[in-house]
Amino acid sequence: MVCLACLLPIFLVPIVNLLPLLFDYLLGKIYSLFGWEYRKPERAPPACPYKPAAQKQNGNTNTVGSEVDPGAPESISKVMGAVNDKHD
Repeated sequence: MVCLACLLPIFLVPIVNLLPLLFDYLLGKIYSLFGWEYRKPERAPPACPYKPAAQKQNGNTNTVGSEVDPGAPESISKVMGAVNDKHD
């Protein structure tokens, strides 16, 4: 016998995935009652939560630092509470 709490994720995941579609459908119906046009917002594409590990190349003298464009400026953020060196 299988407990019902163990089966819950099997049915919960498809329902959660359908929520944005259901929300857009319901808002479209509500907007149409008022005579307005509901436009679906652009959704961000799904992204992979895991970043691939950097590959090490044996026998190659290139390093990560040498692949960067030497003319590209680096962004430097100021430290909070830093004293401004500008004198009037």
